[in-house]
Order: sequence, then structure tokens, then C-alpha cells
Amino acid sequence: MIAALVAEAVGAGARRDRACQTIGLCARTLTRWCAEGGGKDGRADAGVSPAHKLTVVEKAQIVAHATSPEYRELSPRQIVPLLADKGVYVASESSFYRVLHQHGLMSHREPSRPRTHRRPPEHVATGPNTCWSWDISVPQKAR
Repeated sequence: MIAALVAEAVGAGARRDRACQTIGLCARTLTRWCAEGGGKDGRADAGVSPAHKLTVVEKAQIVAHATSPEYRELSPRQIVPLLADKGVYVASESSFYRVLHQHGLMSHREPSRPRTHRRPPEHVATGPNTCWSWDISVPQKAR
């Protein structure tokens, strides 16, 4: 199909390189595709969606489960096994995370706050004999 479109553009007076550039391909790529299999589009995402892609209904179910009062404060790591215990499988844990990120629902979901790192206090010498330290390195042997 791509090769036919480029051939039509070339037949109408366009240059092959410019026609390929307009489509978003390199002319050498199109030449290789024509040599391999008759000009079939060889891009990985050539308009084909995966067969296991989540539907809009499945995404809505994920959002509904995650925002329900029962699971509102749990992470997807906890929600998916709890649903599985009830015999309900909507999607995988990673799909839950992905959909919740897309809907802006992935803030911290537990009542506790995340742990923060606190920097230890610095010791500053303001004068002689005000800050003491020690050296724990092993001295080198004399040669």
C-alpha cells in the first residue's frame, strides 16, 4: 500500500525522496521493503492495535474498583489479589497502575505518609577545639 502511494506520487511528478519524507519514511527503507516482500508496510505500529488491549469498559471497571470505598485507600498491588480472592479478574497489576496513572489517580493511596529521608545535622567548626573528628583509615605500612 505504501509503495503504491509513493509510486502514484512519483507518477504525478514528485521526487521519490520527498514523497517518502512526507509519509515519514526513508527512501532506502521503502526500497528494502519492496525487495523483501512487495512493499508491505514493515513498521511495528502500522495501524494494528494489540489483540489484548484494554477496552474502554475494562478501563472504566479498573477506575470503578480503585475508587470504590472498599479499595479507595489501597494500592493496585493490594487491590488485584483482593479481587482475585473474590473470583474477579479485571486486569493485571501493571494495567491497574497504567490506567490509574492515565486518569491521575495514582497519588499516595494509604493513610500513612511516605517515609522521608532526613539529612543528619552538620558539624561546623566556629573556632578552635569546637568540632572534633577522628580518622578510621588504616595507615599504610612503611616500605
